[in-house]
Parts: sequence; structure tokens; C-alpha cells
Amino acid sequence: MGVDNKLNIRIGKLQRGKLNKITDVPGVKVGHFTLDDGENQTGVTAILPHNGNLFKEKLMAGCHIINGFGKSTGLIQINELGTIETPIILTNTFGVGTAYNAIVKYMLNQNKDIGNTTGTVNPVICECNDGKLNDIRNMSIKEEDIFLAIENSCDDFAEGDIGAGRGMSCHQLKGGIGSSSRIIDIDDYKYTIGAIVLSNHGLKEDLIIDGRKIGQKLVNKKENYIDMGSIITVIATDIPLSERQLNRLCKRVPVGLSRTGSFINNGSGEIAIAFTTANKINHYSNSAIESFKMMRDDKIDIVFRAVAEIVEESVLSSLINSNTVIGKNGMRIENLNSLIDLNSEFK
Repeated sequence: MGVDNKLNIRIGKLQRGKLNKITDVPGVKVGHFTLDDGENQTGVTAILPHNGNLFKEKLMAGCHIINGFGKSTGLIQINELGTIETPIILTNTFGVGTAYNAIVKYMLNQNKDIGNTTGTVNPVICECNDGKLNDIRNMSIKEEDIFLAIENSCDDFAEGDIGAGRGMSCHQLKGGIGSSSRIIDIDDYKYTIGAIVLSNHGLKEDLIIDGRKIGQKLVNKKENYIDMGSIITVIATDIPLSERQLNRLCKRVPVGLSRTGSFINNGSGEIAIAFTTANKINHYSNSAIESFKMMRDDKIDIVFRAVAEIVEESVLSSLINSNTVIGKNGMRIENLNSLIDLNSEFK
């Protein structure tokens, strides 16, 4: 939904996509499974990069570890080979192993050759720690939850305290899933770039919205709180880019994060992944040479600008679309809208 549909502000200056979500990139879908059960406040979010068989038609990808306090899987192979070959799953820290097993089974069911007549598969699982609201020790995420998130995938998905974002907090407020997109004109053709974040980071006093230090209005006294959170960012585009250029996009993610007040602290896990649907790599080919298109590096600044805009807006969208949640031991994390009248702030 983005920020501009709920507030009288406009993040950045580039044109937004129709839904202002990562799914504005053709073929990309997102699905959720949400567990809202007393002290179990958690879930799963699945990102499907295209509609076909991801193992047989891999996508060029890149990733960047901004700060490595995290337990993601699959990043080593992305860095080495520059491709992804499975859905990308977001969940809580102790759900990574379950999600990994589920994705292996999902891919085996689609591809009878994996582990038989060809190699194995590289599941991409990313996580944040939702242990403030969710009793993470219960390890309540099940394999069927991952399958349900995939089955629920669609274009117009919900944001906020849903899916993997159910138990997450952002700037000490309720956060979770946020998304945004931009349309870019390149050589008289309109391309799309979108982001989705799992926000679980930041201090209340540092929160910035459209350049205004809103967080300072939310803090009455000095709070003894240490930011130990994380944020996962996934970027999708249909712009023809190489894996090297996709890595460069990932390295621009901190620009958007800093615009909302993040300083990327010691205990945070900031992971960025980017992929393009324009360049597919066939698992099977009779040719030893692959051909693909890529953007010129001296023309890529507009894409870097778009990354900064969509990451900034995605973080804010995760806040603005979240509701107050009560979880483990009665822990209550308020949503931003309940603490300040943002419409009055941004008249």
C-alpha cells in the first residue's frame, strides 16, 4: 500500500508502481502464514521470484551482508554463483531449520532429478528474532506453514504485523512486513523495481519520517533500551542486470535504512538480497556459453536512487500498516498510529 496512501507525504520523487509493492515486478508473488495464538506470535512470508520452475530457470541474484549478526541460509551460493533457485522464505530465527527442510521437500516434489541425476538445491531462508512478542523457544513454525505461505502467494499481499512480521518490532514500535516499488524509464521502456522488508530494528528516539525527527516526539524520558534487532531486505526488478550489479544494488540498501533513523548497530543482522527476472539461467543447456543483457554501469544511478526510495518507504510502510500486538508474558508493542497523529504532523 505504501506510505503515500495513508499519509500526506511522498517518499522520494520517482513514480510508484500500481500496487506500490514488490509484486509490481511482473511474475513476483508474496504469501503469508500468520500464527496469532497467545504467546505464539510469529509466522512465515514467502517470496516467489517467478511463476515457473525456479530450479530449472534460475534467476541472476546478488546479496550483501551489511551486518552479519544473522542465521540466513543460501547466501554463500548466491555470492559464488550469482543465482537463486528457490522461493525466498522469511521467518523467525528458530524457524530457519524447519523452513529449510520444507523448501527442500517443496523443490524435490517439483524436480525428480534433484539429488538423483543432478545436484542438490540451495534454499534461501532469512530470519529475524521475534522473541520479545513470540515465545520463540516453542519453535512453533511447522513445515506445513511454509507450504501454506507459498500457496497463499499473490500480487496484492498484506503488510504490517502479518506473516513473518507478526512478532517483529521496528524502532520499538510494531513493525514487520513493508513493501514499495518504483517505475523507471530506461531507453524508452518502463521497468519496475520493488522491495520487501522484514523490519525488526531501530530505536524509537531515532525514527525519522520524510526527514522529520518524529521519534523524538515519542520519547518522554531517556529509555534504557539497547537495539539488538535486524532487518531483511529483498529487492526484485525486471531491469537486465548482472549478478555484480545486483550486489551493487544491495550495497545501497543502507541509504534507505539510514533515512529512517537506523545506524546499523553491533547486534543487528542486516541482510540484503536482490534478483532480476530479466536474466534467467537454465539449469540444463547444450551450450557452454550463456547470453544475457545488462545495464551500462554509467547509466545505473537512477536504479540506485530507486533502491534508496523503496527501502525507506518499505520500512515506514511496515510501521504504518501494523497494529498493536500483545504476546509473550503480556508484552505489548504499540503501533505508531496509536502514539501520534501522523496526518496532523504531515498536513
